[in-house]
Amino acid sequence: MNASSPVAVIDVGSNTIKLLVARRSAQGGLDTVLSRTIDARISRGISHASPVLGEEGVGAGLKAVADLVAAGRAAGASSFVIVATSAVRGARNGAEFAARVEATTGFPLRVLSGDEEANLIGRGLLTDPGLGDFRDFYVFDLGGGSLECLYFRNKQIAAAISLPLGCVRLTERFVANPAAPVAASVLDAVSSHARAELAASGFPFGAAAPAVFAGGTMTTARAIRAAADGRELMESPREVTRAELARLLGAVSALPLEHRRTDIKGLPATRADVFPAALATMLAVAEVGRFDSFTHSFYNLRYGIAADLLGRDPVADRARSAPAAAD
Repeated sequence: MNASSPVAVIDVGSNTIKLLVARRSAQGGLDTVLSRTIDARISRGISHASPVLGEEGVGAGLKAVADLVAAGRAAGASSFVIVATSAVRGARNGAEFAARVEATTGFPLRVLSGDEEANLIGRGLLTDPGLGDFRDFYVFDLGGGSLECLYFRNKQIAAAISLPLGCVRLTERFVANPAAPVAASVLDAVSSHARAELAASGFPFGAAAPAVFAGGTMTTARAIRAAADGRELMESPREVTRAELARLLGAVSALPLEHRRTDIKGLPATRADVFPAALATMLAVAEVGRFDSFTHSFYNLRYGIAADLLGRDPVADRARSAPAAAD
């Protein structure tokens, strides 16, 4: 493959389906040609003991993937990789969905294990030019179905784990009426569950190291703050404090869903129902890890796969895979 040719990565997540078209830069990093996200929510029912992808979610997912393949082609992508994460790997009909994706697009769908997902997120983080000075640090990526936790020591992945703490999963489990304001007792239940899962995971919290957070929840928290300040997202500082997240959770959870969707600038309407549980989970991570703030990064799973397709830069080549518990 010509390293200068752009490649396309499509990530079929539990809550969103995302496209990245990227090429290798002259300096050895990754240049983003196109990034696009479609809210599809294929994961309804993910909290059930034996989840099945519903036909509505499957249909939305297939259309989203087909649209993103078309967008990738229009952006000049020479190669495509389509992957799926927690919702598909945990669904009884995940293999059937994968077959339908291939029939629709002509490209196979690779269902990642929790181990693969966590380590590819780690590889992606190493392509973030804004984290160049980070050597020992934590990374967390919260999706709809799972939470990936990584610890880097000297820019190498020392530990990685995938836990079933995604915001769609926990909303379905704990929030009986997403249309209503979310009671403090419900948020406490989400937080207690997340803290217990984190504590039991064996993940090596405790190092005096900064923490990076990736995924839609962190992006949304930063976007809401930027909107309140009259800024664009990219003009807003990358660091979001624990206190800011706590205040945001208080404001969001006090509103019924209808008003979350209309009154909070920067909060996508399609994410408003799961956002309180997502923030409660982020705060549980902050509490267990004793983090006062998180640094936001856009560079996660898709960037890790793109880096592999294009040939990783020297920093990323030093990343080593670590075993992770599948969610």
